[in-house]
Amino acid sequence: MKRPLVVKLGSGLVVDARGRPRRAPLRRRAAEIASFVADGVPVCVVSSGAIALGLGGARRPAALPRLQAASALGQAALQRAWQDAFRPHGLAAAQILLTSAEIGDRRAYVNIRGAFAALFAQGAVPVVNENDVTATDEITFGDNDALAAQVAVLLQARLLVLLTSVPGVLHEGVVIDDGAHARTATFSRGSTLGRGGMESKVAAAELAAGAGIPTVIGGDSPLADLVASGGTRFAAADGAPAFKLWLRHGKRVAGRVVVDAGARRAVVEAGASLLAVGITAVDGDFRAGDGVELVGPDGVPFARGIASADAADLVPGTEAVHRDRLVLL
Repeated sequence: MKRPLVVKLGSGLVVDARGRPRRAPLRRRAAEIASFVADGVPVCVVSSGAIALGLGGARRPAALPRLQAASALGQAALQRAWQDAFRPHGLAAAQILLTSAEIGDRRAYVNIRGAFAALFAQGAVPVVNENDVTATDEITFGDNDALAAQVAVLLQARLLVLLTSVPGVLHEGVVIDDGAHARTATFSRGSTLGRGGMESKVAAAELAAGAGIPTVIGGDSPLADLVASGGTRFAAADGAPAFKLWLRHGKRVAGRVVVDAGARRAVVEAGASLLAVGITAVDGDFRAGDGVELVGPDGVPFARGIASADAADLVPGTEAVHRDRLVLL
C-alpha cells in the first residue's frame, strides 16, 4: 500500500458564516480525494467545523460545557456533510475522534494505526477530528493543525497538506528547505508568523518535518497541483523508526531530569543509557513508564525517554532511562 496523504481543512473551509456546511467546496475536495484513492493513494482527512456547525451561526459561548455540547451536536452534522460529499464517488467516510491521550499511550497508538490501515484497505476515507467533548486542557492538541501533524506522523504519511482560506500569506511554489526549522519562514506582503493562523500551521510543518514528512500549505488550488508542486512547501528532515517518532512526538512528558555533562556526553555521543548517578536534579513526580525530558547542565533539553523508575527511586545504581527507550532531540 502506498503511503497516505493527510489533508487538513479548517472551519472556514467547511462551514459558512451562517453555520451551514459549505457543500460545494466539500464536494470539490471529495472529488479530488476520490481521484487519489482511485490511483491507490490512501487519503486521511482532518476536518474542523464541528463546533461551528453545532452553533449554527450563533456566537461562540465562553462556557466549556456549551462548547462541548455544540461539538457533540455539530460532529454528527460534520460527518454527514463528508458522507454526502463522498457518496457520489462510492467512498465511505469513517469517523475517528482523538485526544492526545490516545496518541500518548503506546498501545492505543498502535491500535489506532491498525484501524487506519484496515480502513485504507477497504478504500474508506477516515475523517479525523479532535474529541472536544472529552478533551481537557491537559490532553488537548491545541488546534487541528497540530492534530493533523500528529496524524501524519502516526501514519508515516507521504505528505501533509494544510488547506487555508487566509488570503495573501503564501507564495506559490516556494520551498522552505529546512522544514525542521520552519519557524524562520516569512510569507508574502511582509506578513510574518502568527498572522491568520499561520503560526500553528508552520509549527505543524516543523513537527512533521522532524518525522521525515514534508508539508505543503495551500489555498484554493486543486489538490493534485498542491501535491505536485504548489503552495508553500516545507521539506522533510531525516525520518526515524516508528517507535522513536512516537516517543519524540506522541508520548506525553510527565517530568524533567537534569544531568551533568558526563551523563549528557554518554547519552549523546556513546549511545548509553541514562544512569541515576548522572542526574543532578529532578522536576516532577513521575512514575516508571512516564515520559521524561532530559536536560543538560546548560538547561537545554537534549532527549526524551521513558522512565525506568519512579522519580523517588532514582538513587545511584539504578537505571533512569534505557537507551532503547530514548530519543535525541
